[in-house]
Amino acid sequence: MNDLLMMAFWSFVLIFPAFVANSVPVLARGKRPVDFGRSLWDGNRILGDGKTFEGLAVGLIAGTAVGALAGYPLQSFLLALGALVGDMTGAFIKRRLGIARGKPAPVLDQIDFVIGALAFVYPVYPFAPEQAAFLVVVTPPIHLIANIGAYLLKLKPHPW
Repeated sequence: MNDLLMMAFWSFVLIFPAFVANSVPVLARGKRPVDFGRSLWDGNRILGDGKTFEGLAVGLIAGTAVGALAGYPLQSFLLALGALVGDMTGAFIKRRLGIARGKPAPVLDQIDFVIGALAFVYPVYPFAPEQAAFLVVVTPPIHLIANIGAYLLKLKPHPW
């Protein structure tokens, strides 16, 4: 049992910069979309208005800073960047599927950023497979609770 608790603790320490990077862009209230307002062949936006340069910058800075304060600046930068790229990849997939901005895509919405973060950090910090599995399982309920909180605080227009 102690080993499981320690693995869970260190998994949260590892992923915390990604959680921060994924959650703070909404505070930026960005106006300049990363996709410059462009659409693709399917008529849908590349990413949508929700992915902005301001949010990208705030997420990258906040996620990196949190990890740097804990003593792992390179890993935290990669986790933050990976989380943001993973989230944008999720938005890209949703647009290709015709899912409008603000509409839910269960599972994808909850784990895209974690998969991106883990993929980016793995080359410099090869975590255990059990950690990745643990994070993929526990992140969806944490993500949902955080989004409900942001919705109740009127930071997000939807609770997902």
